[in-house]
Amino acid sequence: MSGHNRWSKIKRQKAAMGATKGKLYSKVIKEITVAARLGGGDPAGNARLRVALAAAREANIPKDTVERAVKKGTGELEGESYEEVMYEGYGPGGVAVLVECVTDNRNRTSADVRSAFGRHGGNLGAEGAVAWMFQKKGIVTVKPGPEEDTVMEKALEAGAEDVLTQGADGFEVRTAPADLHTVAVALEGAGLALGEQKWGYLPQNTVQLDGDNARKMLKLMDALDENDDVQNVHANFEIDESLMESLSQ
Repeated sequence: MSGHNRWSKIKRQKAAMGATKGKLYSKVIKEITVAARLGGGDPAGNARLRVALAAAREANIPKDTVERAVKKGTGELEGESYEEVMYEGYGPGGVAVLVECVTDNRNRTSADVRSAFGRHGGNLGAEGAVAWMFQKKGIVTVKPGPEEDTVMEKALEAGAEDVLTQGADGFEVRTAPADLHTVAVALEGAGLALGEQKWGYLPQNTVQLDGDNARKMLKLMDALDENDDVQNVHANFEIDESLMESLSQ
């Protein structure tokens, strides 16, 4: 399991314990609002909204809260005016970092993201600085239980590109971005229990970190993730699993 995936797992564990549930709710609700504003309130014709609604179900967000977010996005209810911004930068040891944000104040968000990079041994880059190091993919999590061969067979039949075993966490199925929903529906129809469904940016190469750089990188990831305007953080670092565990305590 890569360092970044390990960090994501630790983040999910904290959320499950309630440590970050409020922030998770906020991020999902923002995504629903933006998705509905850009593509309309009908999930049948809005793939991004379908993914956001799946995230809301996985996070157990109340139905009425979700419905209000959709209506704010479509203009049926008054709400904040959000815009999407992507920031690119470098972390300790030359790690490439992509930061996806949804904000109602671009100047505030830019200053906060720049400050987080500066405080933790990194620096914000220009547009295009590191995005070329990543590929956008659809990602579907299959919960533990089935055999790897079964998941692999069903995923490939559904049109997936790859399946990664995540040990006790189940499996990660990767797809072309446009195939995310189709593959997820096929896997569910085949009787597999699904977790997250999302689009992510996967690195084409990785940077191995240890010592002080590893510690600073995890602090940078935490600082960015704790920012209310940040939706997702993608990075290409690798950290030894035992070191990751000790640094995350």
